Amino acid sequence: MARTNILGISAFYHDSAACLVTDGEIVAAAQEERFTRKKHDAGFPRKAVEFCLRQGGITSDEITHVAFYDKPWIKFERLVETYLAFAPIGFRSYAKAMPLWIKEKLWMGDLIRREVGNDKADLLYPEHHQSHAASAFYPSPFDRAAILTLDGVGEWATTSWGTGSGNQIDLRFELRFPHSLGLLYSAFTYYTGFKVNSGEYKVMGLAPYGEPKFVQLILDHVIDLKPDGSFKMNMEYFNYCQGLTMTSEKFHKLFGGPPRTAESQLGQREMDLARSVQDVTEEIMLRMARHVRKESAEKNLVLAGGVALNCVGNGKILREGIFDRIWIQPAAGDAGGALGAALFAWHQALDNPRRASNGRDTQRGSYLGPVLKNVEVETWLKSKNIPYRRYEGAETTKAVASHLAAEKVVGWFSGRMEFGPRALGARSILGDARSPKMQKVMNLKIKYRESFRPFAPACLRERVADFFEMNCESPYMLLVAPVREERRRAMTANENSLFGIEKLNVARSDIPAVTHVDYSARIQTVEREDNPAFYDLIREFEALTGYGILVNTSFNVRGEPIVCSPDDAYRCFMRTEMDVLVLEDCVLLKEEQPAVEDDGEWKKEYELD
Repeated sequence: MARTNILGISAFYHDSAACLVTDGEIVAAAQEERFTRKKHDAGFPRKAVEFCLRQGGITSDEITHVAFYDKPWIKFERLVETYLAFAPIGFRSYAKAMPLWIKEKLWMGDLIRREVGNDKADLLYPEHHQSHAASAFYPSPFDRAAILTLDGVGEWATTSWGTGSGNQIDLRFELRFPHSLGLLYSAFTYYTGFKVNSGEYKVMGLAPYGEPKFVQLILDHVIDLKPDGSFKMNMEYFNYCQGLTMTSEKFHKLFGGPPRTAESQLGQREMDLARSVQDVTEEIMLRMARHVRKESAEKNLVLAGGVALNCVGNGKILREGIFDRIWIQPAAGDAGGALGAALFAWHQALDNPRRASNGRDTQRGSYLGPVLKNVEVETWLKSKNIPYRRYEGAETTKAVASHLAAEKVVGWFSGRMEFGPRALGARSILGDARSPKMQKVMNLKIKYRESFRPFAPACLRERVADFFEMNCESPYMLLVAPVREERRRAMTANENSLFGIEKLNVARSDIPAVTHVDYSARIQTVEREDNPAFYDLIREFEALTGYGILVNTSFNVRGEPIVCSPDDAYRCFMRTEMDVLVLEDCVLLKEEQPAVEDDGEWKKEYELD
């Protein structure tokens, strides 16, 4: 019997990706940036497509359907209508965007067939928010659920909600451009001096250092928020409809000056702005969740879209008890649209049933990328004359756990690469959560990024309630919860008087490396069923230290995508102050490596991020 091979594609905005779904099973998914090494690569995902076909053991001729994650013609309509509404003011933006649309994007079918090398596959174009909704509902563990998608903008929709039941999703309501929670957050990202579509994480991490001084100003002037979470933005304060920047002069006047220059020193004003927009975002998310629960009468909620990566807001929804359970698509942004488009095609367009999930999601821990066998790793190491030690099975985790217990920083390259922006124990940098110096060491000497950014804990699922005020699974690092009161240390009078960034280096609990300044943590729970090697490593660390928890951050440096190949991993290892590199069962120690000639040029690309 012929198989149905559906290739899902997202491309041409940011974070392009490809996914292969065969007879309803998610076979492979990956972002293009991991292969090209160009962060947030927006081009057609040629290399990601090649990987998916290779992983699925098929050729391009065997693709039966290609699903693209939005409708290009409707998006083009929105762009043209927006430009006309502001003409002639928006001409520069119009002149920059139109040539590419006229040359390529409007002829998406021809482009896809040419790039994929298949002129017979059926082409499908779900709407952007249908792709997000499909990515949230179909892999979830729920037979039925409420669906909430929030992002910058798709075709016209910026937020949508509906329900999923069985193999069908039904989106009932949407907010439309230019009124967008994602673009509101991006405007403050731009204004505080960070890069739109990549710096939003930084704003969220900066927020606890600030005070909500601008919340009322935002609600009085910038956004008209309704009790149900719907809102309208005062577009006099924004420039993204007609210009090449996010905010207008009126915005700058309201908040006391021009945008912060990138890479300049952060001040208390930026911290207060970050806290204020974060508080407003959380309030909108909570109001929307309450409204959706009331209108849908569903007990479970699934989330997707770029705003669903706001793990602080997600945690608030969980702790409020609005829904019994929530599930968030780990690749919640545009990359996940490739997965959603493919699943939408299989279930909704082709009307195929969902398989029983037995209470677990069907995304397989989101470990959907490339994997290497030990023999391949050793062949590569020997070809480069790189010294290493080979272990077998449990010996590897015992050896690595001992390095971690000695406060060594470990690059961990194990199993299939993760799909989505978070490292989940396949391409991770690991450290001892008990260490007061670990956050500073990792930020400044390993990641080469801002010192204020927090690190996440990877915790054994059965131990999570011992450390945090949470007792549910969080496998994708998309929920924030407070550290338990009894683990917090009492602050001295001097420490309590610290303000803003001065709070940074104060140890706040017995797991200081993963405790943010507001005593919160972005938690990953680890179960053996999802990732046996990573689970066993944490168990070995617990046996040595009594703590079933590690620092887990993505295996990359600032400005670089997460590593994909051993070559990527070794390069990152040698050009940082990482102590140990683990490539499957091969362990490399920094002191045993040959010296690397380095004139420092490689750092420049990261410093400009």
